[in-house]
Amino acid sequence: MNVDEHAEELASTLGVDKAEVKSDLENLLSYSVPIDEAKQSIRRKHGGDSGASAAPTSKDVADVDTDDGNVTVTVRVLTVGKRSIRYQGEEQTIREGELADATGKISYTAWQDFGFEAGDSVTVGNANVREWDGKPELNLGQSTTVAVETEPVETAHEAGGDTDLVDLRAGDRGRNVEVRVLESEERVISGRDGDTTIRSGVVADESARLPFTDWGARPELREGEAFRFEDAYVREFRGVPQVNLSEFTTVTPLSRDVEVNEDAPRMRIDEAVGSGGMFDVEVVGNLLEVRDGSGLIERCPDCGRVLQNGQCRQHGDVDGEDDMRVKAIIDDGHGTVTAVLDRDLTEELYGAPMADAMEAAREAMDKEVVADEIRNRVVGREFRVRGNLSVDDYGANLEATEFEETGDDPADRAAAVLSEVSA
Repeated sequence: MNVDEHAEELASTLGVDKAEVKSDLENLLSYSVPIDEAKQSIRRKHGGDSGASAAPTSKDVADVDTDDGNVTVTVRVLTVGKRSIRYQGEEQTIREGELADATGKISYTAWQDFGFEAGDSVTVGNANVREWDGKPELNLGQSTTVAVETEPVETAHEAGGDTDLVDLRAGDRGRNVEVRVLESEERVISGRDGDTTIRSGVVADESARLPFTDWGARPELREGEAFRFEDAYVREFRGVPQVNLSEFTTVTPLSRDVEVNEDAPRMRIDEAVGSGGMFDVEVVGNLLEVRDGSGLIERCPDCGRVLQNGQCRQHGDVDGEDDMRVKAIIDDGHGTVTAVLDRDLTEELYGAPMADAMEAAREAMDKEVVADEIRNRVVGREFRVRGNLSVDDYGANLEATEFEETGDDPADRAAAVLSEVSA
C-alpha cells in the first residue's frame, strides 16, 4: 500500500480531507517515522481511534515480508543498540538491533524502551513491518507489546554483539569490537545544526581495518591505544562499512594490546564483492582490459570529478586540472572488479612521471597514446591489488593503494589452465 492509499484509508475512516491527511503523512514519513506510528499520530490529531485496524499475524522470522502490515514474532534478542535521532525538530532516543528465531534473523527499531536485553527470549506483538535497504525490518511502537518467554527461543545466531571488524556490515547496530586506533584526528564538520566537532580515523584488529567516527570526539582515542567499543553502529562511508560511536557507546581502554595484521585479507573477487564493500582488501587476478577514461585526464578544480570534453557535470565549463589514472578490469576466474589507480600508481605503471606522459601526448597530438602504452604493458598479466572496495548499482570499484605484478609467467599460467581444462 502506497502513501496515497494510506491517506485515502485514513481520510475515509476519519471523515477528513484527504489532501490534509496525505500532507501530514508525508511530513511524518520524511522524518523516518514508521508508517503505523505516523497513521496513529494522524488518528490522534483528528480524534480517531489510535488502535491498529487489523489483527497482527503470527509468523516465523523467515516468513516476514515487506508486504506484511503488523506481525507477531517469538524471538531471541541478539543485540540492543541505543542511539539518538532528530524527530520533528527534537532529539529522540531509539533502540535498535537484531532479533532471531530458528528460521533466521531480522533487524528492528524500537521507538520506546521495552526493557529487553541481548539474550532475552520474547514475544513481540503487533510490530509493524517496513522495508529498509530492500529487506523487512520490524518497528516497535506504542501499539507493540513485548512479553518475556520462560523457554529460550532456539536459534543458530549468537546473542551479544561481539564482532570482528571483518564481519561488520552497514546497518549493524549494538556491536562490540576490540580494536587498536591506527589513525585519529579531531575535526569540525558543518551540518543542519551548525558546526560539530568529531573525531575520525582508522581502527584495526587482526581481521581487518575500518574507518571510524566518534560523534563525541573523545580525546582519549589516540593513535596506538587499544579499546573495547560497546554499542557501536555501522554506516556506509564511501561504499565501505564505517564504525560509529554515539553518546551511548561505552569506550573502555584495554590493558592489553590488540594484534593487528599488517596485511589486508586476501579474498576471491566474488567473495569481496559479495560483502557489499570493504575498507582494506586484497585480490589477485588477470588484467583483462584498461578501460576508456584511463591515462591522461582532467579534473574539475572544485569537486575533483573527471571532465568530459572540458565540462564538469556539476560545475559546467571549467579550467581542468591535469591528472593521471588507470581503470583496469581485474578477473580471477570467480568475479571481476574495476581497479582504479591514482596518479602515483599510474606513473609507476607507465614508467615515467606525468610531465613525460604529457610531452608524449603533445608529440603525438593524441592523449590516447599514454593509455595505449599502459595497455601494451599490462593487459594479460596477473596483478595483486590492495585497496578500498565499494559496491553500488554501477558495479564494484577497488580504489588501489598497492598495485604490483605477480611473479607468475603468463605462458606458464596459460599452460596450467589448459592442462586443468583438458584433465
